[in-house]
Amino acid sequence: MRNYQITEWVHHFIREQVQPGDICIDATMGNGNDTVLLSELAGETGKVFAFDIQEMALVHTQEKLCRKGCVSNYRLLLQSHECMGQYASEESVSCIVFNFGYLPGGDHKKATRADSSIRAIEEGLKLLKKKGLMTLCIYSGGDSGFEERDEILGFIHRLDSRKYLVIQSEYINRPNHPPIPVLIVKL
Repeated sequence: MRNYQITEWVHHFIREQVQPGDICIDATMGNGNDTVLLSELAGETGKVFAFDIQEMALVHTQEKLCRKGCVSNYRLLLQSHECMGQYASEESVSCIVFNFGYLPGGDHKKATRADSSIRAIEEGLKLLKKKGLMTLCIYSGGDSGFEERDEILGFIHRLDSRKYLVIQSEYINRPNHPPIPVLIVKL
């Protein structure tokens, strides 16, 4: 078995989920790795909406999309992930990807926060179609703290089991507060 990093692990499930023509959302665009994957998988007939509040994230993502030769099936938005409902209708999205914490290589003081992240997850759950997938990569520790992690985990533990399948995994033998991968499937 491969030595998966958290993003590689969730990419495995994203590849199983997204089909050509799908609508997808990268709720926390960062440096664009998830946006590129979603764009490639959704193809020419699909659509990808990517959100971030830092202009540097948009610049890095646009550069990466161009370098990878991705088709123009994406829209990069300098907005909070809470706004995703303005761009997709309810039960229309195949896959939504979140990475909580701060922009790698960016200002560690500009990080996701529990209140807006939970509102974005709630909004995303409305947008997911039946059998749609939401992935959460929850980073915590020194810079980003533990409040967001704890509040998100508390929130997802309370999701109705008749409406959502929630799978939380963990790296149990890694030091320094390893990230937590979560998969949510809308039933």
